[in-house]
Amino acid sequence: MSSKPTSSHAYGIGIIAMIVGVSIGVGYYQMYYLPESLAKPKVSEEILNPPDKIEVKMIKGSDSPEQKDNFVPKLINVQLGVDNRVIWTNDDGTPHTVTPDKPTEDSYSGEFDSPGVVKPGEHYEFLFTEAAEIDYHCSPHPWMKGKIVVTKQRF
Repeated sequence: MSSKPTSSHAYGIGIIAMIVGVSIGVGYYQMYYLPESLAKPKVSEEILNPPDKIEVKMIKGSDSPEQKDNFVPKLINVQLGVDNRVIWTNDDGTPHTVTPDKPTEDSYSGEFDSPGVVKPGEHYEFLFTEAAEIDYHCSPHPWMKGKIVVTKQRF
């Protein structure tokens, strides 16, 4: 006795239903889930466009461990919606970095860390949108230290 393969329409319909189901799932994931999960949070206009900014200078001679002043001011108090845009300017003759002691990320502005070195005469700018306390330093000159305290607007 020889056996003949039998064909069943139910098997074909099942395969088609599975393909359609997977396609709908992938479409939902790409069209709705991914964009929503990657979207930046909503931040008020007053925080995105503060009326004031804080400037921090990397002063001349900061590359020397004997010099006590390097980031001026060393401690900055930032208020969201008031002066939460901070600009570090390198007034020294040596490149420096603005590097957090612990990896820090702002959900709107991204990673807080100067991209590479800040060359003499250049600056690094960051917009803080969340309350935080961040200790930072210069990677090539670890004696250069600073601290940022970001708080919500008091009024």
